[in-house]
Amino acid sequence: MKFVSWNVNGLRACLEKGFVDIFKDFDADIFALQETKMQEGQAEIPTDGYFQYFCSAEKKGYSGTAVFTKEKPLSVSFGIAIPEHDHEGRVITLEFESFYFVTCYTPNSQNELKRLSYRMEWEDAFRAFLKELDKKKPVILCGDLNVAHNEIDLKNPKTNRRNAGFTDEERAKMTELLSAGFCDSFRHLYPDKTDIYSWWSYRFSAREKNAGWRIDYFLTSNRIKDKIKDAQIHTSVFGSDHCPVSLDIDL
Repeated sequence: MKFVSWNVNGLRACLEKGFVDIFKDFDADIFALQETKMQEGQAEIPTDGYFQYFCSAEKKGYSGTAVFTKEKPLSVSFGIAIPEHDHEGRVITLEFESFYFVTCYTPNSQNELKRLSYRMEWEDAFRAFLKELDKKKPVILCGDLNVAHNEIDLKNPKTNRRNAGFTDEERAKMTELLSAGFCDSFRHLYPDKTDIYSWWSYRFSAREKNAGWRIDYFLTSNRIKDKIKDAQIHTSVFGSDHCPVSLDIDL
């Protein structure tokens, strides 16, 4: 099966930058989006042959996730069943016969780390949510997790040490998640691959200089990591400040 995840940084804007053609070219079994920045029904998304699911933030033009899937899931849930965490449209979970598919747009700690304490609460709650799912069936998690886990995952680790997305606290939470029984599919296959990123600032010609961060992931339950066939970061695909990431897995 082929899965794709992409932070589109505004789906309506991305539609004007070739989203539909990109979507069709991938021909994924499941295609997940983060930061859709829209309410369901605000734009028509022509994805023939796919079931569509949207989770929008209460605040318009902010956050939001979506999933398009060829196979109809057994069930679909939105959020993590904790009201304080479920106002921003950050999580969609699809249940299939042999696995759960979860897409997530992790809260950003923001400038001056003003949301770092909330981010820590979110991390603990979301990890507990995933562990509960994992007790029942293997989990495939994708999304913009808003953290570069190790120094190899961003261009300038030393100058970004205390910036949002590369704090010791955020990195430790990613380590904790992986230690709870999950595998970073890209690093599983390419442990030493450098200079491959999924997000670049719009400032300072960062993408042209490849001064980026790897903050978009596919994680799987450890017990299915041997089924991973490939994990790719599609740096040649434009339309957002992120590029898509994909997972090929034999389920």
